[in-house]
Amino acid sequence: MAEMVKKATRESFGEAVTALAEQDPNIVVLDADLAEATKTGIFKKKFPERFIDCGIAEANMVGIAAGLATCGKTPFAASFAMFSAGRAYEQVRNSVGYPHLNVKIVGSHAGISVGEDGATHQCCEDIALMRTIPGMTVLNPADHYEMIEAVKAAAELKGPVYLRLGRLAVESCTQDAAEPFQLGKGRTLRDGNDITIVATGLMVREALLAAESLQAAGIDARVIDIHTIKPLDTELILKAAKETGRIVTVEEHSVIGGLGEAVCACLSEELPTPVTRIGVNDVFGHSGPAVDLLKQFGLSAENIEATVKRVCKK
Repeated sequence: MAEMVKKATRESFGEAVTALAEQDPNIVVLDADLAEATKTGIFKKKFPERFIDCGIAEANMVGIAAGLATCGKTPFAASFAMFSAGRAYEQVRNSVGYPHLNVKIVGSHAGISVGEDGATHQCCEDIALMRTIPGMTVLNPADHYEMIEAVKAAAELKGPVYLRLGRLAVESCTQDAAEPFQLGKGRTLRDGNDITIVATGLMVREALLAAESLQAAGIDARVIDIHTIKPLDTELILKAAKETGRIVTVEEHSVIGGLGEAVCACLSEELPTPVTRIGVNDVFGHSGPAVDLLKQFGLSAENIEATVKRVCKK
């Protein structure tokens, strides 16, 4: 049994990309004056000659990354999700997505759990934005172990990738997963026959906690971990819908354009199934302690449990 690790996925990213760079001299890292926060400072300390601080100029950073990709490099361009996916969206779309360049866009401090930084920095729209770019792979790892695998997979994939990182330290929950990490493939972390909880990122652990409590209430919940939101593992989603008949999706992101909508689109075309979405409901966040905010916005095991009970009662 692997060791349980409590660590922010941004820190796991910094460690993983640095370790990969020891074997791959083409990996370079760019940051927008946030190396300490995004943990690219770990890479900077080890490989200062392969690190570029672009200053508070995310659009320019993406352009530089695109140029490096045309020269055979594998650039990871990191900033807060609000800036790397939001402020630099045009450059990501036109300079990276359109020519399908081998650039990895890294969005750290995503979601409500940015906490005290408040609404201007709590990016709950980044997955929606990145999903719309043709050919973009969108990754949202759940914990330390999954982030290590995701960084490796992103580096090996030839093409644009968006990699979502969290600020808040989270206990690992995928270290003993029966299924290996694979791009475009979800993982069933807990089997069940009554209902399926489809979760991504920080919410995977909360979904597992909820499922444990539901078991005591006589509800057998299946938990699926979707680390790759695009391309979505439609085969796994359809299988779960067919076998359990009901789906609840959970994401630390707006319910508009995120995991929930991706699941709904898949099912409505292939196997119409009742879906209840848990996420940020078309509102902005606000400042506050991260754990308190997650509970306030319903992004907690307690709310997942209560929602599943309501769905099952129907």
